[in-house]
Amino acid sequence: MAERPEDLNLPNAVITRIIKEALPDGVNVSKEARRAISQAASVFVLYATSCANNFAMKAKRKTLNAGDVMAAMEEMEFDRFLQPLREALEAYKKGQKGKKEASEQKRKDKERKSETEENDKSREEEEEEEELHMEEEQDGENECEEEEIEN
Repeated sequence: MAERPEDLNLPNAVITRIIKEALPDGVNVSKEARRAISQAASVFVLYATSCANNFAMKAKRKTLNAGDVMAAMEEMEFDRFLQPLREALEAYKKGQKGKKEASEQKRKDKERKSETEENDKSREEEEEEEELHMEEEQDGENECEEEEIEN
């Protein structure tokens, strides 16, 4: 796990951004207050993770899922956060679905492009073979004409 307790703290930049978004403009937060909020947020995350892990263990799973986190929030009596959490999760799922669809479309486009390039190469090869064949026929005709001229 973590070697030092400080390793468990959330990044200061993240904490600062959350604080700025939560407070009205013009409100200043001291360094000590920011540190206290950071530690409190870290403790909350660890506690929520521990509770969610308990639900996963009861279900004989090693992987935490969103349902485990929701159940943990309810057990920790943070019911008022459940609806915003559900909405955020739904938005995340839609975003992931959109990314997956875009990725799938990109893959299909690449396949089409590859097929088109292969078809173009095949056509070029056929044209080259046809040209070679025509040249060979012309060479054969020229040889016949030369033989006729000699006779």
